[in-house]
Amino acid sequence: MIPKRSIQSLKMLLDSKFLLYNKPDFIPGDPISVPHRYTQLQDIEIAGLFTALFSWGNRTAIIQKSITLMQLMDDAPYDFIRNHQPSDLKKLLPFQYRTFNTTDLLYTIAFLQQHYMQYPSLETAFSQWGVTVETMLNGFHHYFFSLEDAPVRTRKHIAAPEKKSACKRLNMYLRWMVRKDNMGVDFGIWHQIEPAQLICPLDLHVARVAKRLNLIQRKPTDWLTALELTRYLQTLDANDPVKYDFALFGLGIIEKY
Repeated sequence: MIPKRSIQSLKMLLDSKFLLYNKPDFIPGDPISVPHRYTQLQDIEIAGLFTALFSWGNRTAIIQKSITLMQLMDDAPYDFIRNHQPSDLKKLLPFQYRTFNTTDLLYTIAFLQQHYMQYPSLETAFSQWGVTVETMLNGFHHYFFSLEDAPVRTRKHIAAPEKKSACKRLNMYLRWMVRKDNMGVDFGIWHQIEPAQLICPLDLHVARVAKRLNLIQRKPTDWLTALELTRYLQTLDANDPVKYDFALFGLGIIEKY
């Protein structure tokens, strides 16, 4: 553990790293590059969700596999989700990225098709369940698996706070969709959820940096630790705490801090 810094010096450090990484040249090497291939809201939502679900392991592999799936959907994921026929699904198979396999893919497509038959945006799949991200993520988990014969094996791919998970991938997805600024990285296309409500994505790399900077004290990489980290970041910027995800990610992954 490094010596404690003052809040002012920490803010200066994290603000400088946020400005360093929150800019367009960050996009090509990051999984967020996949939804950036699209302009239609629903295409961005769908490409973003699949990419977020695949976001563990090597970033290059994540991007390549996500693009492959989008190409199998004719590079028009919303049209594919809404209008595919059984014969179209055969073009996707077999499909696997790490432990996300054909069963998981087909169920996710079925869920998305059902949702978009009722709502114009995927934001409602989260926002309708409460006023905190915790209730939204728990609600999304139950909603996602509400279709008949939902496969048990797919549950490991949709995290929930009630399962003690840090929900890193879904919190990252919410950051992409909700955060609003003029830098062009995050999309800011959802409006029922405010940036101030977001929880910082927490993985082992971010947790390592946060512990070195004395931002968190808890040892597990779980939901309570994600809350602890976010509460500290709120002291630096109450309206946009997860902007510091750029800083912590950059320090951990790129700078090996």
